[in-house]
Amino acid sequence: MAKKYIDVMDTTFRDGFQSVFGGRVLMDDFFPAVEAAKMAGINHFEFGGGARFQSLYFYLREDAFEMMDKFRKIVGPDANLQTLARGVNTVMLDTGSKELIDLHAKMFKKHGTTTIRNFDALNDIENLKYSGDRIKHHGLKHEVVVTMMDLPPGCHGAHTVEFYEKTLRDILESGIDYDSICFKDASGTSNPQKVFETIKMARKLVGKDTHIRLHTHETAGVSVAAYMAALEAGVDGIDLAVSPVSGGTSQPDILTMLHATKGMNFDLGGLELGKILTYEKELQGCLEDYFMPPEATMVSPIIPFSPMPGGALTANTQMLRDNDIMDKFPEVIAAMQEVVEKGGYGTSVTPVSQFYFQQALNNVMQGPWKAIAPGYGKMVLGYFGKTPVAPDPEIVKIASEQLNLEPTTEKALDLADADPAKSLESWINRLKDEDIEITEENIFIAAACQEKGIAFLQGKGELNVRKISEMKKDCEEGSSKMGSGSYTVVVDGQKFSVQVAEGDADIQVTAVNGESAAPAAPVAPTATSTEGVEIKALLPGNVWKIVANPGQSVNEGDVIMILESMKMEIDVVAPKGGVVQSINVATNDKVVEGQVVAVLG
Repeated sequence: MAKKYIDVMDTTFRDGFQSVFGGRVLMDDFFPAVEAAKMAGINHFEFGGGARFQSLYFYLREDAFEMMDKFRKIVGPDANLQTLARGVNTVMLDTGSKELIDLHAKMFKKHGTTTIRNFDALNDIENLKYSGDRIKHHGLKHEVVVTMMDLPPGCHGAHTVEFYEKTLRDILESGIDYDSICFKDASGTSNPQKVFETIKMARKLVGKDTHIRLHTHETAGVSVAAYMAALEAGVDGIDLAVSPVSGGTSQPDILTMLHATKGMNFDLGGLELGKILTYEKELQGCLEDYFMPPEATMVSPIIPFSPMPGGALTANTQMLRDNDIMDKFPEVIAAMQEVVEKGGYGTSVTPVSQFYFQQALNNVMQGPWKAIAPGYGKMVLGYFGKTPVAPDPEIVKIASEQLNLEPTTEKALDLADADPAKSLESWINRLKDEDIEITEENIFIAAACQEKGIAFLQGKGELNVRKISEMKKDCEEGSSKMGSGSYTVVVDGQKFSVQVAEGDADIQVTAVNGESAAPAAPVAPTATSTEGVEIKALLPGNVWKIVANPGQSVNEGDVIMILESMKMEIDVVAPKGGVVQSINVATNDKVVEGQVVAVLG
């Protein structure tokens, strides 16, 4: 009897890069490996979308659409090129209007995509209807998704086989048009027995002719067992990667699964060991200069207590390193269980995984529930859709008070569609104001990436790639002299923000309110003199936008400026009515925790 053919999607160049390097891999560095993958017989790739869309504009000064075009040219017209979309969020962290959701599908079709895997982190079917419709409308294959994870110990109410059956039945009854079904576990925490029972359940519901896939990560150490369980239960496809971006926080290695299925009745994509070895060797050469975060290569037995998905884990640790607070990582992971439980059990996958991490970080840095992360708060208030179970009422109350928003049961799509700022016209006008060429690609880049998208289109994008050679060079230069830039120093237990420059420059040293170097709650304004109230930075980060100007009258709660930290937009608000005496920073300035950013009279 012929072996059952199992379709293997190679996630190396999307999820693999995201899970290991936070998506920060330059296209010219990895394209030779794409050619090698093609020569190895791989014909199904995940090549874009998800966080890999924004990361190109945020960190690489590269155009995701150009990358997709070049990828398609390498692999040829017949390859199945797949991207990842987040329902009404598409490839944005915020919800999109109908116009933006339609433009997403149109642009991804134009730039080489064959299939879009479409998921909602809350498993709210309403968030999949219109996005799925637009995917099919533009001639793409639609892979509809049920998102999975195991709940932290002691938590109950969702993410059981029965929960997934209800979700799948809701998809079937909704009339959503799809070509395949994927069960997606971004945190790799679903136990193998549950995976087996879930795939068996799905096969019974949809019949033998529907293509069913499983996606997981090695993060918690059970991915190979989960895939074996899925194969035994009748799955048709699995996602794999190749070294050095396999295992750890990424997908299992193709070679690992070829070994695991030896002697069994499965043909994994017709792939051959020798050809995959050649491909892996090429990729290793392409990536040898890239810094490999230690946590990207590890299996962590505590991940089910978080749960932190592989694709977000390394992106977040990269940001912690960038902000010099990597020492807080263990505390943040430990704080996530409560955040997940009180948040309503949305699946830990973008954007919800980021909301969990941001809230856990806030709870660590400022005290439990002292500062609600905007995304997390809007989630528990219903602005991203309906959570699997009702969020904790006390957290809903705190979020409502802090964000000045009422809970809602309106559909996320309807809310987004009613927001003028999410219209095509709004972004066309913004491009006109910035004297940027009006194209559909530029409109979508700006809408999806906001200020960083505008900066990219203006040629001002940030390049932030961690390469070993550059890190060594920086260390060597740093051993002989201190480079120009902003630094935080501690003198006799007092923290200071110091600007350093070469030559005869105007050097500035600013006391960060004379505070101790020990972590403090930096949100609170501090009255240090009769002249005004000093307002401090919430977290280390960058000044994204200055809203108020010196001399301007403001009311209590008015936004003075917006900081960007850890993918969060953090409003700095007036603690009382008054007049802005000074703005102590400029747009794009880096700020440290506790730094005075404005003074209010």
